[in-house]
Amino acid sequence: MTAQDAQHVAQRLGMLLAWHGSATEARMRRALSAAGLTPRHVMTLLHLEAGPVSQRALAERLEVDPSVLVGLLNDLEGAALVERRRDPADRRRHNVAITGAGADVLRTTNEALDAVEQVLFARLSQGERDLLRDLLGRVDTNAADFSCGE
Repeated sequence: MTAQDAQHVAQRLGMLLAWHGSATEARMRRALSAAGLTPRHVMTLLHLEAGPVSQRALAERLEVDPSVLVGLLNDLEGAALVERRRDPADRRRHNVAITGAGADVLRTTNEALDAVEQVLFARLSQGERDLLRDLLGRVDTNAADFSCGE
């Protein structure tokens, strides 16, 4: 490979994003493994932090198929981090709530993720971090692009 070829490869934004995304995911998974959680588990807990939500609304917020959500909730409920209850207004619907233990685990995992992000973004100013967040929010990806390996 010539120097020009190497430079061309280094300029491929998709390849750069994939490389950094893979490295970031590996670091996050290591940080979360102490709590026995995956990134999807933590995303679920984060969406429940503000209060109970219907199972259907939670699937929509997480952009996952309801069957995938059931698996996530089974894991989290088995660990006593969330609980599902029938909605008193509509017995066909289930509401999901984070438990006290779930809130404690979420606090710990947030601290672990903060430490990962401090290392990852140490050379970026707060303004650059905000810009990166904005730019990534405009990248054309959606839930259909993913396959659930969890």
